[in-house]
Order: sequence, then structure tokens, then C-alpha cells
Amino acid sequence: MKFVCDGLTLSEAVMKVSKACAIRTTAPIMECIRITAEEGGVSLLATDGELSILKRMKAEVLEEGDICVPGKLFADFSAKLLGEEISLSTCEKGIEIKYRDSASYIQTLPAEEFPAIDVEIGENFFVMKQGVLKKIIAETTFCCAQDDSRPVLKGCLMEFHDKLEALALDGYRLAYSSAEVLAKSGEQSIICPARTLTEISRMLTDDEEEITIYTQGGMLLVGSETLTIVSRLYQGDFIKKENVIPSHFTTDVTLNRAELAASAERAAILNRGDKNNLVTLEITAGSVKMTSVSDMGNVSETVEATVEGLDLTISMNAKFLLDALRALSEEQVKISFNGPVSPFILQNTEDKETLYLILPVRNAA
Repeated sequence: MKFVCDGLTLSEAVMKVSKACAIRTTAPIMECIRITAEEGGVSLLATDGELSILKRMKAEVLEEGDICVPGKLFADFSAKLLGEEISLSTCEKGIEIKYRDSASYIQTLPAEEFPAIDVEIGENFFVMKQGVLKKIIAETTFCCAQDDSRPVLKGCLMEFHDKLEALALDGYRLAYSSAEVLAKSGEQSIICPARTLTEISRMLTDDEEEITIYTQGGMLLVGSETLTIVSRLYQGDFIKKENVIPSHFTTDVTLNRAELAASAERAAILNRGDKNNLVTLEITAGSVKMTSVSDMGNVSETVEATVEGLDLTISMNAKFLLDALRALSEEQVKISFNGPVSPFILQNTEDKETLYLILPVRNAA
């Protein structure tokens, strides 16, 4: 194998695919990037068994072939050659990298050891505007679970019906968002890993262009002319939003989103070291008083609000409140409660396509 390419082009391609390299594994090949040189260009492929990323790049191919290089090492090394014209070729030592009057070598593994990745996925398809899908991903994935106690919650439920409805939760909060689907082959529900959705979001560069999502046999594929992402889908039971999102409330509060967020940010600063990052809202006619008390000090601020229903005092994790407020888009938001120990929801006042549910913290001092 031998080809010549631009250093910046190579580095950008390697950085994209290296996100799919396995980090903790007993199989060294899973930490590698497979480089394939063939007529028409060079492709780079990495996989950790769940997420696979294939990137095609322009290069002058002098000799076809393929090889596997350590992903993180190759990514770090290629990042230092951005302004160079690079020649890469296989040799007895592994892969030889020539630039200017210099040459370096990196040990490699045989391409035959690299797992086969199926990119012929297309039984079902769903078409959306790139900007719409990117918005859905941004509004939900931050609520996916981070730990492995319930692996299915590390993914986002995506139900394709007349529209796409996305649901994410981690046991303490829930995000729901919906958007228009331009075309589809049929109705389907999938649970897509949050990290896969994050990588898909990064490949979406033109909000007005359409993107097609393909699924088949527990796998998902999204591709463009130069980049393809393939991912396993999670299997399991996911909570139904109808069972957890209340339909009636005893207290409704409408207020300025930016003012409440700024108040919560200041309150959270003093609670930075606290496990629950606790803030308390005292809701009375015409106002919401936010308080935060810690060993470092305390905050007490009042935000004007329109309040309908019962007075209420409720405590919550400041980060969860801030994440939801930042994800909402309108100037005015509505927060609806059912007492101090029941989940509450946050929404825009006009656009109801997005909703956040948060569990309060009980027995707060």
C-alpha cells in the first residue's frame, strides 16, 4: 500500500474515525484504524463493536492495499503534520510516514484481523431535514444515562410515525422532543445509543439538506458522500412517556427563561461541591424566589412570574434545571408542578414540541 495526501486532510479524517476506536479492550485490533487504499481514494474505518465510522478521503494512490494502525497513536501523530504533504506506505516495520526529508514508522496489525462491518443496511428508511434532526439530538441526548446499570437508558428512544418522537431519560429527568419526518418506509421504534447520535449530529452540516436514516436487523446506518456511521441499536423495554408525564397540574408558572437561568447559575456556583447541587424555588403570587445555601454562602433572588394555582416550595438539582432551560428556545417558559415531591415539567410557552420532566429532591433542608 502506498499513497500521497495532504496532512490536514489526513488528520481530519483520522480524528473523525478515531472516535469509534475501542478504549478498554483485550483485543488490540479494536483499538486500530483500518486504512484501505484503492483506485479513487483512501478510506479509514474504526469500530468498537457498537459504533463504526467510515471516512473516505482524497489521495493519490500509488499502490493499493490495506493495513491497521493504532488509532489514538496515529491520530496524535497525524495531528502534528497538518501543513505537510505526506507519503504513507507499508513496509517490514509497519507503516512508513514520509514528510519533507523525514520518515517515521508505526507498528501495524494485519487488515485481515479487523472485523467485517456491514454497510449494506437499508430495509427501513426515514428522511428528515438535517437541521431538524440535529435539533432533536441536541434537545434530548443530554438526558440519556451515563452509567451501565441500565444500558438501554444510554440510548434515545426514537419512534417514527407521522412524525419523529424522541425520548431520553436517566432516572432523574426526562426529555421529549418531536419533529416532522419528510418520508419513511414504515412505522418503527428504535433505541439508538446517545454517542451514535452525537456523532451523527457532528456530520450534519447543512440544515436545509435532507438526511436519510437506514435501519435493519438491529443496526442503523447514516451516510453522506464521504462519511458513513453504522451503529448497533439497543434492545429492551423503554418507558412510555404517557405513564410518567402528568396531564394535569396544580401550579403553573410562566416567567422569563433567561432571568431564571441566570439566577440558577449564580445559585449553582455556591453549591458546586454539593452532591445534589440543590436549589429551592418558593413560588407565590407574582414571583419565584430562588434560594441556595451551602458552607460557602447563600443566594436569595426573586424573579417576576405569572403564577396560576397553589403556592409551592420545591427543591431540585440546579444542573438539571439549567440544562432544561438552556435547551428551551423561547423567551418565556412555562413550568408546571403537582406539589413539592412530584415530577414537574418545563416547556416553551408557544412551541410544545419539546418538554423536560425533572424529579424534585425530597426532604431538603
